[in-house]
Parts: sequence; structure tokens; C-alpha cells
Amino acid sequence: MTLHPLRMVFAGVALCLATATPLFAQDIDFGDDTSQWAKDGECDDPRFTGSGAADELVDEDRMHDATDCRAAFEAGTVTLAEEKAPPKPAPDTPAPPAAPEPAPVAPSTSSTAPEIDFGDDSSQWAKDGECDDPRFTGTGAATELLDEDRLHDATDCRAAFEAGTVTLSEGSGGGTGDIDFGDDASQWAKDGECDDPRFTGTGAADELVETDRLHDATDCRAAYEAGTVTLADETAPGSTSADTAALTAMAGRIDFGDDTSEWAKDGECDDPDFFGPDVAEEPSAENRMKDATDCRAAFIAGTASFGKASSTATQPAAFDYGNDSSRWANDGQCDDLRFVGPGMAKKLDYEDVMADATDCRTLEEQNDISIREVYTPQYAAGAPYDSSGVDFGDNASAYADNGECDDPRFEGPGAAVTLLDSDRAADANDCKAQFEAGRIVLRDGES
Repeated sequence: MTLHPLRMVFAGVALCLATATPLFAQDIDFGDDTSQWAKDGECDDPRFTGSGAADELVDEDRMHDATDCRAAFEAGTVTLAEEKAPPKPAPDTPAPPAAPEPAPVAPSTSSTAPEIDFGDDSSQWAKDGECDDPRFTGTGAATELLDEDRLHDATDCRAAFEAGTVTLSEGSGGGTGDIDFGDDASQWAKDGECDDPRFTGTGAADELVETDRLHDATDCRAAYEAGTVTLADETAPGSTSADTAALTAMAGRIDFGDDTSEWAKDGECDDPDFFGPDVAEEPSAENRMKDATDCRAAFIAGTASFGKASSTATQPAAFDYGNDSSRWANDGQCDDLRFVGPGMAKKLDYEDVMADATDCRTLEEQNDISIREVYTPQYAAGAPYDSSGVDFGDNASAYADNGECDDPRFEGPGAAVTLLDSDRAADANDCKAQFEAGRIVLRDGES
């Protein structure tokens, strides 16, 4: 039998329609069915998108839901995320000539994030459907982000990044831009961790000292580009930061008392042992240790400082050595930066303030160390001090007028935990007040 030419055309069209999709599917490696969600009727492979795809996709299911994804792909309910499905022809419209077959799609293990180190899934919040790594921001990120989860929620963050619901925050693994990393003159240079105290994060050393500022370039550049450290001043005031973490740790060592004051929980600290912008103007001695909630909140926020000598005291209080909660406690060296002398540890951290009591007390009694004068109760009791010979500069710092001195020329209990060169001579009001109150002094060599 001889086919009519028109019938031959329709036969060819039918053959093309019958084979086009299977041929395309044959070029895709769908993987296997080892996902725990395999064969549940929806495609769980994050390489695909569409109505036939699961609502929640995780990277661990990549190439592990072959049966579902093949079926959905051939039904036209999913497409590869980087592909766009062609528009469907109108009913009874002859199909256009078949397009050239697309190049095979190679399996990918990095998708759209080839240079990002997502880390691992060791966070307690890993695989909960939202990204808990504080390097990321966006609608797919958790509301509360902690630095301890940095690089520890890989599956969630990779999925959110590839879905476009999070992006890397500025300064988190991005370009180094105009950052001056300095040189490698530190004795700790090239040891695999960043020792420059300007940086914070999981890639930073546990113990940071001012002498290493700008002197660990190789380590800090590598950690910054990997997203494991950020510049401390890239963290906005009020956000979770090294400052807040240190103040929270210090707050755990202070006995704030209770809330039995008639002024308790009114939004300002009424305890006379504190001072700062969130402390009542004339706190009464009867409120000492009786406004715990307000004073703790203000202390952690950096708007109240502890240690002001009572106006009614006849003599300075005894020096408080703290406790032995430091991980370096009882190691034979004093790790509390309030002391100085040959018995001190080489690297000191604010987390160890008031947390190495036994070592520091013992070494002081042996005259191997001494208390820095500005930290002694006697020094604060000698206030006010004459500040006329000190040039405090201006108030250009972003942290000006927050109740603590952010100028790195000064040290003492009235100084901020994190000090930046950019704040040098730029926090005049705070530093002048703290200096006159006997809460800070100029560092050796500064003027």
C-alpha cells in the first residue's frame, strides 16, 4: 500500500512527538533510588523544579530519587532547574520541526555555588529546612543566627542558596576588597588560624592579642576568603557579635541579685554599682542587687558598666578574682587580662576575665603578677581624675555615646571589648567620662 504524502507527514510528526521527550530524558543521569523519599510520587532531587517536585529539597537527595524524577520529567511536571520547558503547542496545531537534541547534562555536586564552603551539618539545627549559618541572609535564613553555627548547616544553606532564598552577607567569604591584612610578622603567623584581633569567627584563634594586629596576613586572608572570619566592625551594633558573646559570658560571673526593688523591670538599671546611659540618674543604695533583670539586660547591651564605687562607701571594695570557669583555669598561668607580669599567659581573651581565679590569686601572692592599676577598686575610688591633658578627639565613631570607651588608645573596665583602629580619637564623650571616673587609662606609649 502506498501512503498518501500528507499521511506520511502526520506519521512523521507523530513519531517525533512520541520519541522527543524520552530521547531527552535518556540524556539525563537520574541517579538511583537511595533517598528515603524515593518512590513517594514526587521528585526530591534538588536539580529539578516544577509542580511535580517536592516542596522541600535537600542536597543529600541529589541524584537519589531516579524513578520519581524520571516519571515527573517525562510527564512535563518538572524540568532541570537550569532549563526552561518549551511552551506547549495549541490543540490540533502541527508540531514544529524538532529542535536539535540538547547536550547531555552532567551531574553536578556544586550547582550554583562552586566556590562557597558550606561546611558540614554538625549544628544542632542542621537539616531543619532553614539556613542557620550566620554568613547568609535572606528569607531562607533562620530568624536567630549564632556564630557557633558558622559552616555547620551545609545541607540547609546549600539548598537555600541554590533556591535563591539566601545570599552570602557582605564580607562573608567575598572579595577582600580594600582590607589591609598587613604582614606575617606575628609569631603565630601561618599556623592555620587568624590571630589578628580585628577579625572574629570560627577561623580566628581562641586567644587574640593586640600585638598581632595586622601581623597574620596569610592566615587571616585565607580565613576571610573562606568565610570563616569577618572584620569585627562589619557586625552592626546590636547584632549577635563577639562583643555581645563576651559581655554575656562576663554577665554570668556577676551576681545581679533579684528584682525586689520597687523600680525593678522598668527598663533602666537602678543598682548603684552600675553606671551608663541605661542606669538611673541617681540610683539609691537600697536598690543594690535588687534590679537584676534591668541591670543584666543593660550590661549585655553595653549600656551599663559594672564597678562604680558607691558614693556612700567609706572604702573601696575588695578586688574580685572571680571563679575558675575558664578552660585554662588551674594551668599554672594567669589568663585574666586584668593582671600583668611574667606569670601571665601569652594570649589573653576577654572571656577569661574573672574566670581564672586560683591561678591569678596564687601568682599574685607569689609576686609573679600584679593587678593592672586601672582594674583595682582603689583606682576607681580615687575619681574624679583630671582629663585636661588628654586629647579625646571627636565623636565620629559609630559607637559614640554608648556608655563605654571605644578608642583603642585606652584600656580598663570602662573600655569596649572589641577596639578598632577606626575609632581612634573618635569617641570623645564616652572616653572622657570613663577616664574621669577612673574606669580607663591611656595604654603605655599612647597619648
